[in-house]
Amino acid sequence: MDSASGNSSGSIKLQNSGSEEDLQVLMDQRKRKRMQSNRESARRSRMRKQQHLDELMVQVTQLRKDNAQILSNINITSQLYMNIEADNSVLRAQMAELTQRLQSLEEIANCINSGGSNGGFGETEEEVFQIQTNVAADSFMNSMNFLYFNQPIMAAADIFHY
Repeated sequence: MDSASGNSSGSIKLQNSGSEEDLQVLMDQRKRKRMQSNRESARRSRMRKQQHLDELMVQVTQLRKDNAQILSNINITSQLYMNIEADNSVLRAQMAELTQRLQSLEEIANCINSGGSNGGFGETEEEVFQIQTNVAADSFMNSMNFLYFNQPIMAAADIFHY
């Protein structure tokens, strides 16, 4: 019986070692399968990351283009503003000169029309009132112009479509 039991325990060892080998093979297959799955997952992750990076680069390019367009619009608008400001300065100077000329001409006309009475500068009360009214109106208009002398010109942004 001993020999029979020895034989039977020896065959169990063979079966156990066969099962262990099968189990090891199965574990190795699972490990390789898991490694392959991990590689594929990492590859997909890298692809998603690269795609996201590409999209961000496209967005950066578009934003830079938009920024350049906005800066160009600002430069054009600033130049137009400076040109208009220069034109306004010229017009203000011309208006002041013409106002002075008109005032001088009115004084000369008053002297001529007075006929030389009172030393050539004799004005009637009505003429004096008229001169004072003109001087007051000119003074008022000039003070009104100075209120707007350094005021910026506001324009709607939608008028600059390119």
